Amino acid sequence: MKLTKYGYDVIIISLLISTALILSGLWFNYTILKLLLITLGVLFAAFTLYFFRDPERTVPQVAIDDENIVISPADGKVVIIQEIDDKEYHNGKAIQICIFLSPLNVHVNRFPISGKVDYFKYVEGKFIVAFDDKASDVNERTHLGISNNKIKVFFKQIAGAVARRIVCPVNVGDFAKVGDKFGMIKFGSRMDIVVPVGTVINVKVNDLVIGGETILCNGV
Repeated sequence: MKLTKYGYDVIIISLLISTALILSGLWFNYTILKLLLITLGVLFAAFTLYFFRDPERTVPQVAIDDENIVISPADGKVVIIQEIDDKEYHNGKAIQICIFLSPLNVHVNRFPISGKVDYFKYVEGKFIVAFDDKASDVNERTHLGISNNKIKVFFKQIAGAVARRIVCPVNVGDFAKVGDKFGMIKFGSRMDIVVPVGTVINVKVNDLVIGGETILCNGV
């Protein structure tokens, strides 16, 4: 199982804690306590490795050939699709698609289109549950904008109630290639994608999407 480089620091610390729990369990003679500590250590290590998995993804050829195609930047469940007034990037009406990532989802994020990164902003904030409507405006998050000759896409990495660190080593001026990995949100989180009005949406609320593979929408 391949692990993401964005989680190496947490993986090392977690495995050290797991090892300490297991060794403590082996040291005790009290059977119930021994089994409890060993089990906790094994489960903690297993969950950490599972969470930071980084599976290979195949970007649809149509998304490579057509700059209008927007793919999902994250795994998860579509929880909101709505029209909004985007004053930050599109300067007008736009369509927002919100994807909720549970702790069991893959949390590595991928670029939804190819193009130039022309907007980046980090916002400190709260840590309310990521599926709450207000999370998009009040939680810790990063804002990114990518444009090409056909479409502009604005998206947000949003921390959740458990997540406490967003990884996003991206700078304005970078070239983004559709499907390439650009960071992650550690533990439960949310991803918002904002596209121009008139874009044809290919998903609906409650759909499960796969980062780097699911086509979210087609530009006009």
